[in-house]
Amino acid sequence: MPSNGPLTGLKVVEFQGIGPGPHVAMMLADMGAEVVRIERAGHQPMNAVVERARHRVAVDLKSEDGQAFVRTALKHADVLVEGFRPGVMERLGLGPEEMLAANPRLVYARMTGWGQEGPLAQAAGHDLNYIAITGALDAIGKRGELPVPPQNLVGDFGGGSMYCAMGILAALFERQTSGKGQVVDAAIVDGVTSLMSFFYGQPHSALRTVERGAGLLGGAAHFYRCYTCKDGKEVSVGAIEPQFYAELLQRADAPEHLREAQMDPSKWDSYAEDLAALFATKTQAEWCDLLEGTDACFAPVVPLDHAKDHPHMKARGAFVEKGGRWHTAPAPRFDRTPNTIRDSAQDGEEVVARWRQEG
Repeated sequence: MPSNGPLTGLKVVEFQGIGPGPHVAMMLADMGAEVVRIERAGHQPMNAVVERARHRVAVDLKSEDGQAFVRTALKHADVLVEGFRPGVMERLGLGPEEMLAANPRLVYARMTGWGQEGPLAQAAGHDLNYIAITGALDAIGKRGELPVPPQNLVGDFGGGSMYCAMGILAALFERQTSGKGQVVDAAIVDGVTSLMSFFYGQPHSALRTVERGAGLLGGAAHFYRCYTCKDGKEVSVGAIEPQFYAELLQRADAPEHLREAQMDPSKWDSYAEDLAALFATKTQAEWCDLLEGTDACFAPVVPLDHAKDHPHMKARGAFVEKGGRWHTAPAPRFDRTPNTIRDSAQDGEEVVARWRQEG
């Protein structure tokens, strides 16, 4: 399927990897970029959603033919995305110095956990380790218990791929003026630290704190947490503002004393027990009938496999069926140059040959 997304015409070379790197390439491809994916021989896609819309080609990076192919691709590309440990691309002779000399307009994006420099740069690690040193992990979980890994949303994708993609787009914008590419050092530790800016900058108090399981946003407040319903399903409430809190209590027919001292942390535990007892009296569907779509700041907790069936998600087209598989819809959305979901194909060699002919 052809694309007319906002990045149509952009030529991207992606080196096979895991975690945030493929997610970066997916987002660029969804927005119209033509992404040639350099893979090891025999590789089979691990994730058909994240690895969609690629022009795949198997390449031996240590062979003369493989090196020649990659150099040709990068000579005509706008963007390179790689997620190896620092120094790997240099040892292959494909580092930024060599590639930017051959193609001064190339945006060379390096996606790592620890970054290109620093005492941990050469150490192995994963999402959990990266967010551990930023202060983010310490704040996630219940009081008196160990931190809870937030899947790999905060590190790999929140602090990793999203910041890498933003860095690529910023470098492309700057290139319009300078005519030059540059290296984008996208480190998960840097991105997560940036995500934590709000918490670093706020005055700390019993309400505003990053102490684990405490504070208004950390799970302690009775009006900003999840509850179990009569049928064992769960709901979320986030009624922070007084008017929204009042509507939640009124519509739920909550005990009168809950209307007092909403922002007094000393009351939160007992108030939470009262709300827990209240939410246990009805099923999730019954609570949805009462509260969903109102200013009570309410939503059911929906399992991932059922998210596509929620009326709002369905109306938004947040999930798209293609080729017998459900995909997450591209985001963000554009009214004039819409994104499209495209299939991958083993035609990377042909695409690079066309790039070469186009000059």
